[in-house]
Amino acid sequence: MKVSIVTITYNSEKTLKDTIESVVGQTYRDIEYIIVDGNSTDKTIEIVNSYGDKISKFISEKDNGIYDAMNKGLRLATGDIVGILNSDDVYFDKYVIENVVKRFEEKLVDSVYGDLYYVEENDLSKVVRYWKSSDFKEGSFAKGWHPPHPTFFVKREVYEKYGLFDLEMKVSADFELMLRFLEKHRISTTYLPKVLVRMRTGGESNRSIKNIIAGNKSILSAFDKNRIKVNKLMYVFYRFVPKIIQMIKRGR
Repeated sequence: MKVSIVTITYNSEKTLKDTIESVVGQTYRDIEYIIVDGNSTDKTIEIVNSYGDKISKFISEKDNGIYDAMNKGLRLATGDIVGILNSDDVYFDKYVIENVVKRFEEKLVDSVYGDLYYVEENDLSKVVRYWKSSDFKEGSFAKGWHPPHPTFFVKREVYEKYGLFDLEMKVSADFELMLRFLEKHRISTTYLPKVLVRMRTGGESNRSIKNIIAGNKSILSAFDKNRIKVNKLMYVFYRFVPKIIQMIKRGR
């Protein structure tokens, strides 16, 4: 099966080489690597061009935010399976895509996801937090569960059937998409119990309690959009409180 990997960039010169190397160094060879840049002004474009034909498709133009850029990449994808890897993240090792494809073939599913390491921004070997996922069960999202989006690989035909990222969602469109696919449309999925991605810490949504609250308000709106019932008060305990406690502990 052919795999399309989409990376979104904007002024990513400090981290992009790590991301690209983690993709082009995969043991699985049938990979279409697509990079969508938001018209960077640093050395991002120069770095991408230095990889020549190792990058299958590259566009650099102004966009309307990260999810708009992701949708551009999805529209360019021709693989059977599509994964999205942000320009400050890396695959855990060179066997990730090989293991993901094997899982698709063994389980005959529409999607595969795994575990994720949060790592130090300047030291990818230093693990800050381990996002260990678990098997999906219907209703899990309403209980505060969802897969780590950077590990979420989906058949391209699912995007064609059920749509791309919802641009009305200014934040948390990745959550909304997974909710829509797994809970609303019930696409088949399987958990691959391996760490697939190292994700640098310091994302905008995790920098302050204010951003966490805004992000989770957006998540709750995703349930409304998809007409999926959720006890919003309980969701506060499932999602808000643990994150706020983590932030307080980090601040000590």
